[in-house]
Amino acid sequence: MEVSILPLHRTLDVRAGDNLLEALRQHEVPVSYSCMSGRCGTCRCRIVSGNVLMTGATDTNLPASNGQTVLACQATLIEDCVIEIPEVDEIVTHPSKILKATVAGIDDLTHDIKRIRLALAKSFEFSPGQYASLQFTPQHVRPYSMAVTANDGEVEFHVRLVPGGRATSYIATQLKVGDAVRLSGPLGTAYLRRKTSDPIICVAGGTGLAPILSIVRGMAESGMNNRVHVYFGVRSPRDIYGSRWLDELKERLPNLTTHVVVATAGEPGPYRTGVVTDAVNQDWDTLKGWRAYVAGAPVMVDAASILLRHKGMKAEHVYADAFYSSGV
Repeated sequence: MEVSILPLHRTLDVRAGDNLLEALRQHEVPVSYSCMSGRCGTCRCRIVSGNVLMTGATDTNLPASNGQTVLACQATLIEDCVIEIPEVDEIVTHPSKILKATVAGIDDLTHDIKRIRLALAKSFEFSPGQYASLQFTPQHVRPYSMAVTANDGEVEFHVRLVPGGRATSYIATQLKVGDAVRLSGPLGTAYLRRKTSDPIICVAGGTGLAPILSIVRGMAESGMNNRVHVYFGVRSPRDIYGSRWLDELKERLPNLTTHVVVATAGEPGPYRTGVVTDAVNQDWDTLKGWRAYVAGAPVMVDAASILLRHKGMKAEHVYADAFYSSGV
């Protein structure tokens, strides 16, 4: 049985029943992966022709065919097919880990956003823009994006406290410095692509600023000089945070421009008012040839993704992992 791989134009000799990700790895095809259990989304690829069988926990024995996007780790090869893997030159392979961490600090960033710093027992490799699952207790588990880049010391997360939220209520009332936390990851596909000189636009809503900070910090550390615009949308002036970090990044990235957009107009101030996607729409007639990183609430992420594509950006160059609020 044969599987053709695009855009490499390679043909693999495989057996019916082989796992797609394992087949790609065995034939040394460059492909991103992390958890290998269908959670992180990193090994996403597209079925160009033919069929594979989805064998993950949620899609057991369901066929996937032409045009469908699948996770390679959850796909079983059943016939000749053509598979397209994205961005061969931007592979990330950070094996998923479960690490013990300790709360090193809890700080207030705004009236309802806390900064949580976790000291690591072991090194935790991830790409800027990815996220991890944090288990505070067996009943309090929630994914959050890293706001910093990988280092040997600690990781940082920004958590908005949601009234009645299961995990955030625990964070607000019980979590304390010195507590143990279990960290699992990395997860997510909206990680920094370092091998491009394309201009970049970042759109963040609320604590969606955390992964955007990680991405822009990663750009600075890598010496990237791409033109980059960061749009940060908040509900009201009291929800603004991170200005100092963005100003520091401007000193390291001379091509960085930041825009803070406040949805609720109050007293006249230095910030733009309105919806963050409207600000992007007003500023750009075309974004053809650009790349984007989008993070925040699903409604904002969906609206921004549609807008960016409408402005001429390739769909595959819009990188987004939405923050879902259920069960927080």
